Amino acid sequence: MLDWTPDSLTPGKPRYLAIADAIAADIKEGRLTDGMRLPPQRRLAEALGIDFTTVSRAYAEAQARGHIESHVGRGTFVKGRVVTDRPDPSRAGEADLAMNMPPENMPLELTRRMQEGLGYVSANLIDLLRYQSPTGSERDRVAASSWLSMRGMVPALERVAVTPGAHATMTAILSLIARAGDTVLCEGVTYPGLRNIAGRLRLNLVGLPGDADGILPDALEAAIQAHGPKALYLNPTLQNPTTQTISASRRLEIAEVLNRHALTLIEDDAYGFIPAKAPAPIALHAPELTWHIGGLAKCIGAGLRLAFTIAPTPRCAHHLTQAIRALSVMPSPLSMALTTQWIEDGTADSIRRFIRSESAARQAMAAEVLQGVTFDGAENAFNLWLTLPKGVGRADVVARMARRPIGLMPSDAFTVLGQPGEHLRVSLGGPTSREALREHLHHLSAALVPNTFMG
Repeated sequence: MLDWTPDSLTPGKPRYLAIADAIAADIKEGRLTDGMRLPPQRRLAEALGIDFTTVSRAYAEAQARGHIESHVGRGTFVKGRVVTDRPDPSRAGEADLAMNMPPENMPLELTRRMQEGLGYVSANLIDLLRYQSPTGSERDRVAASSWLSMRGMVPALERVAVTPGAHATMTAILSLIARAGDTVLCEGVTYPGLRNIAGRLRLNLVGLPGDADGILPDALEAAIQAHGPKALYLNPTLQNPTTQTISASRRLEIAEVLNRHALTLIEDDAYGFIPAKAPAPIALHAPELTWHIGGLAKCIGAGLRLAFTIAPTPRCAHHLTQAIRALSVMPSPLSMALTTQWIEDGTADSIRRFIRSESAARQAMAAEVLQGVTFDGAENAFNLWLTLPKGVGRADVVARMARRPIGLMPSDAFTVLGQPGEHLRVSLGGPTSREALREHLHHLSAALVPNTFMG
């Protein structure tokens, strides 16, 4: 339709966006159909009496939305049925505030880059809808290896597996190495997902004491001798919920104990990709004992349900493949294809860098708003570990903040060693904007005053 022009342009809107909107509307109404050729940019500019650059921007915008495609020497063509870029309100309410989520208020340019990756997925849709490898194709594992190299990990490809999220991966690993009644060691305050998995598998968790550098090597040694554990679980960087990072020197000491006793380590490196200079993984010091799980939920997005896992040996990787097949069949090929494309074109790293920057900004804002409040935080952590003032109970604060969409979780969910203290995990990420978060934190500060009630 070389003579196409929009019937009208939305007033008060930049011309290039109004033209892109008009293309989308005419596709939806059937005036423009799949394969139709749009007028050359210069001809449309003359017909509308506007600059050529405005039409050029409009076509670029329409192409980014997936409505048209341009071919050098042939022209610009309609791609067919409109794919809306308007958010579905029913999806916006699906955020689980009980989870520790990365911040989501990404700039539009980055969001557009992410959407472009869906074009690759769409072009291979039929192939991606069939059953595939339980631990990823070779291309996916190569991309995983490239991503893991940012943490100094360069394992043989036979040890690398793309798995359906850290939680499912931990379940599969523990089902391989432990049986009901066996003991697994962990931090005294640990990731609640481990507690859930251990409960399902009827495993006994033993929490270890620690200091500012991490779990105590002497306590680890004593627990190994006392309990004969099957594994040690650690979340060593920006630990959930305490935000603590095990120091480089303590990681070496822990690895020495593991190597001496040939004890398996499950290293949950969910947050290791976020800081600019996180200590090297413990896996580098005990490679043949460590299941290293580089989950993508925190550094790219939880909805992908993917993790990049390094098994201790190729044989262990084979056993993991069988366990994943039995428990989850496979990770989603759609998610794998999108993630691999994002890694290869640099989008994944841009997402990671945005999360790093935004989480630091939110930590700084929290420190400003919560002056005088005792809490642990770290520059790139997604949460605070709040110590409540004397006379204020964690259940009371949760109740006072019930109508505020901010993630609060009491210490009960995390405590393995001893009785839960008066602590709360306060999540700073998710869909909440900085401005809204600031307001919620002000209300939280007021809710921490004894003998008050926030409406």
